[in-house]
Amino acid sequence: MTTPSLHSTSRRPALHLTLHPVALAAMLALSAGSSLAQTAVPDAAANAPSLPSVTVSTSGLQLGVNEMTTPVSVLEGDDLVRRREATLGETLNSEPGITSSHFGAGASRPIIRGMDGPRVKVLSDGAELHDASTISPDHAVVSEPLLATQIEVLRGPSALVHGNGAVGGVVNVLDGKIPTAVPEKGYEGSAELRANSGAREGAGAFSLTGGAGNLAVHVEGVSRDASDYRVGKGWAPNGEPARKVLGSFNRTDTGSVGLSWVGERGYLGAAYTRQTARYGLPGHNHSFEGCHTHGDHLHCGAHGDDDGHDHDHGAEAGDVPVVDLRSERFDVRGELRNPFAGFSALRLRAGVTDYQHDEVEDGAISTTFKNKAYDTRVELQHEPIAGFKGVFGLQTSQRKFSAEGEEAYVQPTVTRKTGLFLLEEYRMGDWRFEGALRHDRQTAEAQDSRIERSHNGTSASLGAVWQFTPGYSLGASLTRASRAPSAEELYANGLHMATSTYERGNADLRSETSQNIDLSLRKTSGDTTFSASVFRNRVNNYIYGRTLDAVDGLQLLQYAQADATFTGIEGQVRQRITRNLGVTLFGDTVRARLAGGGLLPRIPATRAGVRLDANWNAWEGQVEWVQVARQNRVAEFESATPGYGMLNLGVSYSGKYNGETPWQVYLKANNLTDRLAYAHTSFIKNAAPLMGRNITLGMKVSF
Repeated sequence: MTTPSLHSTSRRPALHLTLHPVALAAMLALSAGSSLAQTAVPDAAANAPSLPSVTVSTSGLQLGVNEMTTPVSVLEGDDLVRRREATLGETLNSEPGITSSHFGAGASRPIIRGMDGPRVKVLSDGAELHDASTISPDHAVVSEPLLATQIEVLRGPSALVHGNGAVGGVVNVLDGKIPTAVPEKGYEGSAELRANSGAREGAGAFSLTGGAGNLAVHVEGVSRDASDYRVGKGWAPNGEPARKVLGSFNRTDTGSVGLSWVGERGYLGAAYTRQTARYGLPGHNHSFEGCHTHGDHLHCGAHGDDDGHDHDHGAEAGDVPVVDLRSERFDVRGELRNPFAGFSALRLRAGVTDYQHDEVEDGAISTTFKNKAYDTRVELQHEPIAGFKGVFGLQTSQRKFSAEGEEAYVQPTVTRKTGLFLLEEYRMGDWRFEGALRHDRQTAEAQDSRIERSHNGTSASLGAVWQFTPGYSLGASLTRASRAPSAEELYANGLHMATSTYERGNADLRSETSQNIDLSLRKTSGDTTFSASVFRNRVNNYIYGRTLDAVDGLQLLQYAQADATFTGIEGQVRQRITRNLGVTLFGDTVRARLAGGGLLPRIPATRAGVRLDANWNAWEGQVEWVQVARQNRVAEFESATPGYGMLNLGVSYSGKYNGETPWQVYLKANNLTDRLAYAHTSFIKNAAPLMGRNITLGMKVSF
């Protein structure tokens, strides 16, 4: 299993905060002795029909899925191989309660229960990713699904140990770039090649870990080259039939090298990761240049002359801006078991990120976004005290963000965060109780105007899980979480052509407070297994972009606050028909409404589906139908989105070369009926529909 890890962030002076915990962990690790590497815990083999036991590293206490008080999804193994796409959002899009922001092919961020942006925290093995994806949906998440070994999703604001701002949930992408063990045979790794028809994509990935004694080294990399993708039949932007979304190409290269010292009681390692990407921005509209505001109204020059032009269209050849992205990150991770009396583990996460992307138009750089960040997280897990077992720690971060050029709608800002957290559990018979407490302080300073705003917030949660009979568990949680406004919500002021918006921040925004109740029921053994949850999340002072005016597709967004309520249900049930055949029903729905009776924009539509799975000897296969309802519960100035149905299938064959080297060949086909479909959650839904028929063929070898 992957060594448990947790989120990390940092603040000024960042380098000192990073190096001091590293030195501490190194000293403790050296005192542990220089014996051979720790042995990985093997997966439990299920003799009876039941879901496998999976450790959730983001739980804080290395819990299994069935022990969690709130719903959690874990993708690993063959299931992860089948679902991986070019972006994190599209990879998770089919999980109950999770959709994606979908911005062409290069950028797609997870949306959990209708919440996105800074309300969904994305982690890399417990450490927060510092990119620009929370600022705008056209900015990519610097996480590579082809290098993920496991992806965990915690829904709702209960994961307080990872930050009080994650009121929507947490996505943790586990990887192996920092080794936690020395391979028993001296080396281990994998290689994968895949190609698809929808975007003529070719991709390759490799991962290799080697070592001896107490040292282990890891190298990994991915290269992807995809052209503009094809959409379903019947698309006619500007009244003319079209099959491809111009500017939807995506070329990404990612590489990482890591080194670890591993002892009997833990490890300490570091890794350097570099990602470069070049992708297009479909739907970008130059006709909005020069638009400005008069009070709460938009003015775009000769706007009064109605030329009937539709600004939500596919871009013409040569008009599509290109994002040229570079991200470099240096990570330090460590864990020491039994560091001193009364404590079972000391963990460290620290990192430095240097992120930049240029938006290039007609061969010239029009806007440059930069994000330089430092982060540190240290936590201690204590031994049971009067039956209580828990973890507490410190988390700090600093982010320097700037945008320069034509679309620099946010002035340079410096955001510093500091958080203290405590998580405790108590077990009594078939019951497990959990409580968490966290306090955060954030300061966000606008460099040009010299305006600084500080926010403090205290968050708390209580939860319980009752395993009332073998294979069944009932969970409930109550959470009160505080989220401080982001620098963009406070200080934005300008035209953002990628999303066809003119955004205005509000420096007087207060922290929003989420009050969430979550109930879940799970059955993990027997011929029938299921998981279902219902939730209600009332958010006081919810921060959202309120549309004040719209002209020819351009919207004036003013960041405002109002009480809002999110309610929903999600789940799935699988029935084993025979030893080799099963059927699954799944679905989700969420409603988001303002206290005054209005609706929030870009809320996902209701979904339902059925999946048939089969296995025979070395063969596995799935076929599913997913029906997405029409979304006509829309906000002011927002258009309804038609529903659609998609037929998907997948098949794989696994074997072993010379009886030792596992290999797998897989094929999956999405949207077999070539249906024209639109994502209601996307700012550019009409300019960039979902991909049409797409067949992916791949092969993976592990050694």
